[in-house]
Amino acid sequence: MKKKKTILTIALSFCALGFSQAQDVEKTFIRENMEFAARQYELMLKTPAQGKEGKGVMPHSLRKDGTVSKGSIYLWTAGFFPGSLWYISEYLDNKPLQDSALVYTKKMEPMKTFTDNHDIGFMMYCSYGNANRFEPKPEYKDILVESARSLCTRFRPKAGVIQSWNGFRSWHGDKVYDFPVIIDNMMNLELLFYASKVTGDDSFRKVAISHAENTMKNQVRDDYSCFHIVYYDKETGKPIKGETSQGYSDNSAWSRGQAWGIYGFTMCYRETKDPRFLKTAEKMADFYLDHPNLPSDKVAWWDFNAHQPGYTPGVRSNANNVVTNYRDASAAACTASALLELSTYVKGSQSAKYLEGAKTILHSLGSKKYRAELGKNGNFILMHSTGAIPQNSEIDVPLTYADYYFLEALYRYDLLLNGQSLF
Repeated sequence: MKKKKTILTIALSFCALGFSQAQDVEKTFIRENMEFAARQYELMLKTPAQGKEGKGVMPHSLRKDGTVSKGSIYLWTAGFFPGSLWYISEYLDNKPLQDSALVYTKKMEPMKTFTDNHDIGFMMYCSYGNANRFEPKPEYKDILVESARSLCTRFRPKAGVIQSWNGFRSWHGDKVYDFPVIIDNMMNLELLFYASKVTGDDSFRKVAISHAENTMKNQVRDDYSCFHIVYYDKETGKPIKGETSQGYSDNSAWSRGQAWGIYGFTMCYRETKDPRFLKTAEKMADFYLDHPNLPSDKVAWWDFNAHQPGYTPGVRSNANNVVTNYRDASAAACTASALLELSTYVKGSQSAKYLEGAKTILHSLGSKKYRAELGKNGNFILMHSTGAIPQNSEIDVPLTYADYYFLEALYRYDLLLNGQSLF
């Protein structure tokens, strides 16, 4: 039934053309982008690192001098590069890239015991999770389960949430909060749902659901935008206040945070079938797609409210010094991937809306405006992402996770066009 609904939705969205003709156009678009990605990443794999990399092994972004920056396996983005290699190699049946994906995935194994922040979900599920999905092996399962146990060490029962960072210094002064939870953490819950399914241990699932419920309650605002950070009291478990780290201001809508929320709550609905999570995912998606400040190509500004009256950065934030408004291709790519999945859980015009939104984003990102020329852009696929303007970091550059979610969205779109289930 799900496959029939998906095919019907796509058919309706292609009504201006014949179904098969429109489908062929879209599949050609996907293949061309995947083949381009393969050529870029083959070049990236051959290009020696420049500068003092230290322990850097995973391509991350570009420096101001145009050279590629690499991160260690301890950086939160470390799992995205092997994950991208898995998507490209699977789609194209490219054995050399699959071999490279495995090489870079295995570099991540030491992180299975990492407990210093919440990002182990990004690190391990994007690398080993994709390895296990494409070529399941018992050792991959064991690594992922141990990673889930490591993530659960950061669960705080009084608050019912997973602590993200060990501390954060507010942009408003010198106060450091010792229990911050960020919206990004929703993305790490998929690792816990997986561990629960393969072990039969319901504790992983309970932690994930508790975190999602409390994020929905304390972090998602009435208009279905969200705070980037919510601080909790360690003693009582009560939320203290909401602020931002990477957004324009505390009360603004940071676009990548919105994408994390859409994706995370969509995934939580998939795993629980809890209608509250579906409603939250839909409303957060509607906030993104219907926002008056969303450009027509649906690639969001880095913050929906940057430079608007009523939104003021903290005194320490570099956002005070940035006049130019920048796009964030990473937010758009993640949103597109989430919208494709979300379109399969709703019906009629709402399903068509999400599918059309994803299509528009993908075609925008695949255009010359956002997709790099072959051999340029440090061999990353996408240009014009924004990492952290308040920290004066990664402004209008390629980012490894923008590429990852673009590739994931293309892969998912191809499955839908083929009438296949995403999961």
